[in-house]
Amino acid sequence: MSMRRSWLASALALVIASAAQSAPDQRRGEQVYARCMACHALAYDRVAPRHCSLLGRRAGSVPGFAYSQAMKSSRITWDEKTLDWFLARPMKAVPGTTMTYDGVPDAKDRADLIAYLRHANDSAECRSLGPSHR
Repeated sequence: MSMRRSWLASALALVIASAAQSAPDQRRGEQVYARCMACHALAYDRVAPRHCSLLGRRAGSVPGFAYSQAMKSSRITWDEKTLDWFLARPMKAVPGTTMTYDGVPDAKDRADLIAYLRHANDSAECRSLGPSHR
């Protein structure tokens, strides 16, 4: 009986460790976001549109930003699933996009990045915009 408990305890520890490793890590996602900062920022438009309030926003809808016709016509609403799909291969996902970055091929990197973006609205940078501009 003791051997069985030991085996079960070991198996449970392995499952917990595996789940912890696979759970999205927003801190690591912030490091992945550094790749995006050549064109994007959280709270203001650069070469590419801002990311505050990205989740739930329609693609191509930040007022005043000059999107490609492909992005404006994409009918995408950004959520975790559409971001994951788009970030894997942006130019294939939306042919004609002006985004020239080849994407984030690693699924764990994308999950971490999306976790970071999900929590970005809680940042001082995004809060400073006020609710109507996020």
